[in-house]
Amino acid sequence: MDKDEIDLHRISPEAPWGPHTDSTFHRVEFLPEDLGEALNKTAMRVNEKYTSLPTEEKGIHIINIRAIEDIGYIQHESTLLNSLCQDPDANCKYGLYFRDGKRKVDYILVYHYKKSSVSRTLARRIHHNDSSARSIKQDQPLPGKGGHLEMGESEPHMDYHEDDKRFRREEYEGNLMEAGLELERDEDTKIHGVGFVKIHAPWNVLCREAEFLKLKMPTKKVYQINQGHGLLKKINSVIQKITEPIQPKVAEHKPQTMKRLSYPFSREKQHLFDLSDKESFFDSKTRSTIVYEILKRTTCTKAKYSMGITSLLANGVYSAAYPLHDGDYEGENVELNDRKLLCEEWASYGVFYKYQPIDLVRKYFGEKIGLYFAWLGVYTQMLIPASIVGVIVFLYGCATVNDNIPSKEMCDERNNITMCPLCDKTCSYWNMSSACATARASHLFDNPATVFFSVFMALWAATFMEHWKRKQMRLNYRWDLTGFEEEEEAVKAHPRAEYEAKVLEKSLRKEYIRKKKRRHLPEETANKWRQRVKTVMAGVKLTDKEKLTWKDRFPAYLTNFVGIIFMIGLTFAIVFGVIIYRISTAAALAISSTNSGRSSVRVTVTATAVIINLVVIIILDEVYGCIARWLTQIEVPKTDKNFEERLIFKAFLLKFVNAYTPIFYVAFFKGRFVGRPGDYVYIFHSFRMEECAPGGCLMELCIQLSIIMLGKQLIQNNLFEIGIPKMKKLIRYIKLKRQRPLDHEEHMKKKQRYEVDYNLEPFAGLTPEYMEMIIQFGFVTLFVASFPLAPLFALLNNIIEIRLDAKKFVTELRRPVAVRAKDIGIWYNILRAVGKLAVIINAFVISFTSDFIPRLVYLYMYSENGTMHGFVNHTLSYFNVSDFQEGTAPNDQMGPDHKVQICRYKDYREPPWSENKYDISKDFWAVLAARLAFVIVFQNLVMFMSDFVDWIIPDIPKDISQQIHKEKVLMVEVFMKEEQGKLQMLETWKEKSMKKGENCNNHSPKLSRTGSMSSRHSYNIDV
Repeated sequence: MDKDEIDLHRISPEAPWGPHTDSTFHRVEFLPEDLGEALNKTAMRVNEKYTSLPTEEKGIHIINIRAIEDIGYIQHESTLLNSLCQDPDANCKYGLYFRDGKRKVDYILVYHYKKSSVSRTLARRIHHNDSSARSIKQDQPLPGKGGHLEMGESEPHMDYHEDDKRFRREEYEGNLMEAGLELERDEDTKIHGVGFVKIHAPWNVLCREAEFLKLKMPTKKVYQINQGHGLLKKINSVIQKITEPIQPKVAEHKPQTMKRLSYPFSREKQHLFDLSDKESFFDSKTRSTIVYEILKRTTCTKAKYSMGITSLLANGVYSAAYPLHDGDYEGENVELNDRKLLCEEWASYGVFYKYQPIDLVRKYFGEKIGLYFAWLGVYTQMLIPASIVGVIVFLYGCATVNDNIPSKEMCDERNNITMCPLCDKTCSYWNMSSACATARASHLFDNPATVFFSVFMALWAATFMEHWKRKQMRLNYRWDLTGFEEEEEAVKAHPRAEYEAKVLEKSLRKEYIRKKKRRHLPEETANKWRQRVKTVMAGVKLTDKEKLTWKDRFPAYLTNFVGIIFMIGLTFAIVFGVIIYRISTAAALAISSTNSGRSSVRVTVTATAVIINLVVIIILDEVYGCIARWLTQIEVPKTDKNFEERLIFKAFLLKFVNAYTPIFYVAFFKGRFVGRPGDYVYIFHSFRMEECAPGGCLMELCIQLSIIMLGKQLIQNNLFEIGIPKMKKLIRYIKLKRQRPLDHEEHMKKKQRYEVDYNLEPFAGLTPEYMEMIIQFGFVTLFVASFPLAPLFALLNNIIEIRLDAKKFVTELRRPVAVRAKDIGIWYNILRAVGKLAVIINAFVISFTSDFIPRLVYLYMYSENGTMHGFVNHTLSYFNVSDFQEGTAPNDQMGPDHKVQICRYKDYREPPWSENKYDISKDFWAVLAARLAFVIVFQNLVMFMSDFVDWIIPDIPKDISQQIHKEKVLMVEVFMKEEQGKLQMLETWKEKSMKKGENCNNHSPKLSRTGSMSSRHSYNIDV
C-alpha cells in the first residue's frame, strides 16, 4: 500500500462509530475474497484516472481512501483534492478557480463539520505519514477542528451522526468523480465549522452532458437576419435612433444582423460547432446547469435506497449547494464581469428609464428568470397607455364635476331634503346637502367615461396577452428555445427528494410486513445471504417498484381541503369583524356632541376600517404563503413542476381571497341587504346593516381599493423587499462579529468567492415575485371602473419594482441554477382567467355599484324634459316617522330646523300614503331589468371584442416564423453538404482500393510469402 493511502479495513468494528445497527443488515457478512478483487480494480481505475493530473506542478495532493465496510454498505472509494499552494488567492482569483488557477469552479457544495475522536486519529495518521512539506500545512488546525475533545460516555453517539454524514459525503463525492467531475475540498475557511467542496466539469463531461440534455449550441454556420424592406426598414432605423439613449450599454442588447445557426450538441458532429475557444463555448450558466443535473442524477447508496443532492440537502449532509457569481460587483479594482455589468446597467435606480438588458439577464441567470423580467418589462410598458387613458378619464371627471346635475341637486340647500337617521336612537335626522362633498367626489369616478375605460381595459388586457405571446416567441427564437417541449418535460420529471423518501418509507413498511409473514417459512441461508449482498452492493432502489397512490395521499388531500376552507372562512370572519367595527364605530361617533364629529363620521369610519383591512391583509399574506407551502409539502408531489403548480394554485387562491374579499363586500354587498326604515336588517339583533352614502358606494369602493393597493405595494412589495434582506444581512454581520471580534476586519477582506456567496440569501423561487404582480394585475383590471388611476400607480410601482428585484438578484441572493423554460408556465393561464373575470366584475360594478344605469333609466323613461333634473328626488323614497319600530326612533325628533314627520331614504319603494306602502315599486324592477340587460350585453360584447383581438393578432410574428423556417432549410443544407462530402470520400476510397487491387494483380506470382504478406499489410493500412 502506498504511504499516502489509508486502509480503513483495519479499523476495528468495535470503534465508537461502529457498524450500522439497522435490523435489515443484522448479521450480514461480506466475503473479503469476493469484494477485495472488485475494490482493488475500482481503486486501480480511480488511481489511473486521477494520478494523471500533474500534481507536482499544480501543488495538489491526492488522498485515496479505501473502501469502508461499515453502516451496512460498502463505502466506495473517494478521492479528495487538497490544495497546498503558497499563494492561493492570487492563483485562484479568490475562489473562482481551483488552486491551480486553471480549472474553473462550476459549483459549490457546503457542509458543516465537527471533528470527532476518530477523525482526529485519522488526521494524526495522515500527518504522520505525509511528507514534511505537506505536514507543515496540515499540522495547523482547521477552523472548527482545533479543539481537543475529551473521550466521554456521550461521545460515541455524537460522533456516530457526524461520521455517518461524513461517510455519505465521501461516497457521494466519490460517485461524482466516477461521473467525471473534479473536486477540491477547502475546510481552511474563515467561516467557523463550514467546509466547501469545489466542483469542476472538464471538457469531456460538458460535451457528454450537453449531448444528453440536447442543449442547442451555436454552429459555424452564420446567416443574415431579415431586416425588412422599404418603409418598414426606415421606420425601424428611426425608432432605433430615437430610443438609443434609453438602450442599455451592453453588447448583448445591440440589434443583431447576423445569427449563428444552432443545433443540439453532438460529440459525433463536433466539427459543425465553433470550438475555437473551448473555455467560453460553454458559459458559466450552462456549466452550472450541467453540473446540477449530474448532482441530481448521482446517488449516494446508503442501506437500501438512493439519495441525490436534494435528499442530501434535506437530510443535512450538505447545508447548501449553489453556483458562484462571476465576481464582485463593486470596488475600484474589480475586473469587468457580467455581474458588475448587470449591476451598472440594470440593477441601479439611476437607469430606471432604460430598457432592461434581457439577453444579458438570460445569459447570467438562465431562461426562466430572463422570461420573468421580460414579462415584467412588457407588462410595465403596456401600463403606459393604460395610465394615460386613466388619467384622461379622471381629468374628464374633474372637468365635468361642476356641470353634473345630480351632484348639484344634492348640494343645493334650497331643496331641504331631510334624510332618515343612519342608526337607531342616537342618530338624528340630517340634510342631504351635508353629503355634498361625497357626491361631488363620486362624480370623479362615476361618470360615463368610466364605462368607456372599462371597455378599454378589457381590450387592453387581451392586447397585453397577445403582445406577450409574440414577445415570448421572439425570445424563444433569439434564445434557441424552439422545439424545446420534449427535453423540458424530461428534465422536470425527476422525482423530488421528499417523494422518494415517502416511497422509501412505504417500501420498507411493506418489506417489514412481508418479512414478518415469511418468518415462519423455511428459507435457505445461502439464498438469503446472496439476496442481501445483491441488494447492498447494487444499491437496489425500492422506490422504483413503488409509487404513491391516492390512498396514500388521502389524509393530505383531506387536510388540504379542510385547511383551505378554514383559511377562507377565517378571511370572511375577519371581514365580518371589520363590518361590526364599522357599524359600532359609526354609532359611537354619532353620539358625539360636536358637529365636526358628526359630520365626519363616514370618512372616519371608512378610513380606519380600510387601514385595519390593509394591516390584516399584509399579515395574512405572509401566513397564507407559509400555510400554502406546508399544505403542498404534505401532499408530496412527485416532481418539482407538480410541486410548483400546486403551490401556486393554493397560494393564489388564498391570497386572492385575502386581498379582494373586503373590496368585494363594498362593491356588491354593502347597502344591498339593509332593509328600510321601520324594518331594518340586524346582525345579532343589535347591529344594523350599513348603508351606502347618498352618492352611492362607488366612492367608498374607490377609497378601499386605492388604500389597499397603494399600501400593499408600498409596504409589502417595496419596504419588505428592501428592509428584510437588510435586516437579515445585519443579523449575520452581528453574529459573525461575535464569533471573531478581534480579526473580523481581516476576516472580511480575505473571504473567497464561495464564502461571500454562502453568506447571501438562498434563492427561493419566482413564485413570490409573480404573485405580487398577478395580485396587482387584479387591482388594475378587476375594479378599474371604480379607480381609473390604478394603472398609473401600478406603473410607478413597477418602475421601482424592476430595479428592486434586479438589485436583489444581483447583490442580495446567491446565484440561482439556470433553468430552461420557453414560457411563464401556469401564470399565463392565471392571467387569462383574471382578464376574463375582470370583464364580468366590471360589468356588475358599472350596473349595480354605480348609478350609471339608474341615470340612463331616468333619462329615457322618467325625465320630463330629457335632462337629469329631478333624478335625486326620483331615487329617494318617503317614510312616515310614526312607522318606526318601538325603540328605534331617534331620541331627537327635531330635524335641522323643524320637527320631522316625513324623512327620505334611498330606495325604490311605494310611499306611505299608497295602498301597498313601503312595497317595492315598479321603478325598482325597471332599473333591475336594465342592470341585468347591461351586464349581459356588456359581458358578451367585450368578450367578443377580446376574442376578436386575440384572433386578429397572430401568436407568432411573421418575420420570426420566416426566420425559423430559414433555420430549418439552412440546417438541411448543412447536413446535405456533409452527406455529399461523405459520399465523395467514399468514392475516393473505392477508387484507391480498386487501384491497389490492380497493382496487386500486376505483381509477379513468384513473390515470396513474406512479400505478399507485406503488400497485404500495406493495403490494410491504406484502407
